Amino acid sequence: MTAVQTERNMKIHIAAALIVFIAAALLQLDRISWLFLLLVVSIVFIAELVNTAVEAIIDLISPDEHELARVAKDTAAGAAFVAAAFAVVIGILVFYEPVWEWIQSLTS
Repeated sequence: MTAVQTERNMKIHIAAALIVFIAAALLQLDRISWLFLLLVVSIVFIAELVNTAVEAIIDLISPDEHELARVAKDTAAGAAFVAAAFAVVIGILVFYEPVWEWIQSLTS
């Protein structure tokens, strides 16, 4: 997959997803939590892939600097950022209680 090979952010998202899924397995999260995690990780991957596609298309059809090209690229990047921020919020909501319980089990 080209995006994985060429896009730094995609590599970061993949690493984060692996960490999230390993933590979810270690904490033995329930099915609903897994569903939410899989959903938001998928949304982030989709947004990043669309962002990469938009950037490639803009570079192909408008190799010169153009204000509308910049707006399109910035908007696509913004969508990927919003997806990642949403994933972080969901991750906090999903992991807060299990992590807190795990920390308490270590101190008692």
